[in-house]
Amino acid sequence: MDGLALFGLVSVSAMLVFYALEDRSPRFILAFAAACVLASVYGFLQGAWPFGIVEAIWAGVAVQRWRQRTKAG
Repeated sequence: MDGLALFGLVSVSAMLVFYALEDRSPRFILAFAAACVLASVYGFLQGAWPFGIVEAIWAGVAVQRWRQRTKAG
């Protein structure tokens, strides 16, 4: 496994873990957003730009959810 594939595996695995933990704390929502940014970077580096764009959008959605949750909490 090369470095880029390992980076992709780690970033997508982090997304999965942080998504599963989102109900515990708003920090996990923000961590999910950061993992989405990393997955987006991976997509662009790999040459899969549609994946990179979609992950960037997911990051924006997660930041919005984090903002709403911190206002309500």
